This record gives sequence, C-alpha cells and structure tokens, in this order.
Amino acid sequence: MASMTPMMRQYLQLKEKYSDCLLFFRLGDFYEMFFDDAKTASRELELTLTGRDCGLEERAPMCGVPYHSVNTYITKLIDKGYKVAICEQLTDPALSQGLVERDVIRVITPGTVIETQMLNDKENNYIAAVYLKRAGKNPSCSIAYSDVSTGEFCVTSFEGSDISSDLFNELVGISPRELIANSEMFEDELLLKRIKARFYTEQAEQRAFDIKRGTESFAGILVLQRCRDSAYAMTHRILPPPVLCSDILKILKRTH
Repeated sequence: MASMTPMMRQYLQLKEKYSDCLLFFRLGDFYEMFFDDAKTASRELELTLTGRDCGLEERAPMCGVPYHSVNTYITKLIDKGYKVAICEQLTDPALSQGLVERDVIRVITPGTVIETQMLNDKENNYIAAVYLKRAGKNPSCSIAYSDVSTGEFCVTSFEGSDISSDLFNELVGISPRELIANSEMFEDELLLKRIKARFYTEQAEQRAFDIKRGTESFAGILVLQRCRDSAYAMTHRILPPPVLCSDILKILKRTH
C-alpha cells in the first residue's frame, strides 16, 4: 500500500472497514468504485470499466456513476442482494490543503432504504430479526420487524414443537426485505434453505447476545443494531415497545 497514491490509500482503508459492501467513493460529481468493486458494479450495472493511476504498475479498475442519479444505481444493486456503503467528501475540495477528508456516512441494505424513489409505495419495506431458541422442552422464537421509512416497530413471540414451520409461516406473512437471525436458525439447514430462497438473510453478530434477557429483547436489539449500523439508529422515527427500550439502549451503548 505504501507505493499507492494518498487517495487510493484512503480508499483502501475505508474499503477494509466495509469489506462486505460495495463502496461508493465520492470524487467530485461522481461516486467511483475501484478494483473488485468496480468489476462487480460494471457487470451488474452495465457500466464502462476504465482505469485510474494508483501508484501500482497496473492501473486500478474503475467505474462510476453521477451523484445526482445515484439512487437509481443503488436500487439496482440492492435488488440484486448487495449492500452499499456511501463515502462522502467531508471537506470542501476547493478549501482543503492536501487530501480531501472522506468517510462512510451510511450503509444501505435492503431493509434500511428510506428514499421514496427507491421504495414500493404499495407495500412495507420491513427489516426483520429472528431469535430462535431450541433448548429446553418448549422451543421458542421471537421476531422483531420494522419499516424504517415509517417508524413502525413490531414484536411477536411464539413457542411449540413445530417451531421451524411456525417461524417460516410468520416470515412469509411479514415478507421482510431483509432478515437477520441468530446462529440457531442457521443450524437448521432445511429451514435456512427455505428462508434464503425467499429473503435476503444474514447471521447476526454475537455482540447482540451479551446481556441476559428474553427472546423479544434480543430480536428487537438485532433490528436496532442493523439500523444503527446503517446510520439511522433510534433517531430515525423507529419506536420500539417501551418494555424493550432499556435493554436496547444497554446493548447499543455497549457496542457503540
């Protein structure tokens, strides 16, 4: 990395932090993508792949989109199952001495979209979280789901011997655009296969389970963590039930 230009080192440092996203890197009136991100975006968005001098022997693969129409391209990528990290210029290039300061201000996932032009106004855009617990005589499950664009936040819980079928049926009824779940759901291969065939699904990080509470609290925490990580958190009109608030605040403070 030492041989690379300062701007490209800045890009790679940010890309390392958001390795699971396509990084939209603001350069003037465009968002640029480089290296593997550029190849992926070029293929998925049918963009021309070019190159940029970066300090290496070979030019870095590059493609870009105009900032004023970026939502159109982001929508296409989200619909294809990608996450997008938006990196903005934090200082005025005309006033900056040296490298323009940049940082990621938002991560966009299928369940955290709020832009009207990126949403279907005839249906909710839910992000949902599942906490499945099979241990004991009565397997239990909780689902928390929220529409970030409206602030709606709901939690439901159930238990029983046929927990996998009940869970799948509940998710079909909710129809979330994005689903986060604890590891126990991922251990049920048949259930996981059915769910992944219908929903964008990710496994939750272990940090969500560092406090001893019920499954409803865990499910609510998972939703709020994803919204927090996507730069919306609890300040964007998401109102969890009061019974969950103290636990959610504890875990968000702990993982901040």
